[in-house]
Amino acid sequence: MTTSKEVNSEAGLPVEFIAHRIYIIRDQKVMLDSDLAGLYEVSTKVLNQSVRRNTERFPSDFMFQLNSKEIDDVLSSRSQIVTLKRGSNVKYAPLAFTEQGIAMLSSVLRSDRAVQVNIAIMRAFVQLRKALVSHADLNEALSDIKKDYGGKFAVVFKALDKLFEKPEPKKNKIGFKEKD
Repeated sequence: MTTSKEVNSEAGLPVEFIAHRIYIIRDQKVMLDSDLAGLYEVSTKVLNQSVRRNTERFPSDFMFQLNSKEIDDVLSSRSQIVTLKRGSNVKYAPLAFTEQGIAMLSSVLRSDRAVQVNIAIMRAFVQLRKALVSHADLNEALSDIKKDYGGKFAVVFKALDKLFEKPEPKKNKIGFKEKD
């Protein structure tokens, strides 16, 4: 069984490191071209040129280009404060690759590193899929228990529901505090 801190020996990449670069966009698990380029140790430009030379290998269910709203969503999810260095603004909309598109990338890039990274990425997708299935199973079992024992254990179920909720980010006030 794999753990979240497992390291792929071929590529030297922790599965958790890769999993943090998998986004859900248009109800699909995808990775962005810039993240993949970093993992493959090539520039984003080189990766995208290789893809454009082989467009027949990347149908729309393997790869798609993000629209402006999706770009904003991804940028805001990466960091609370997004500041771009001079000249590093988004000139071209990023490409998003599905699991099948990522598998195709290793054949397009044709390097040992691409094969090694591809294996690590596929393992991360498998681990993510297992986690999502177990989470869904847990939610289903909890729903069944609520139906059977809802009235008797209302306090317990309320506490469990709070555990499954996403916490609101704590907002700190900006400025100076006066002494009383």
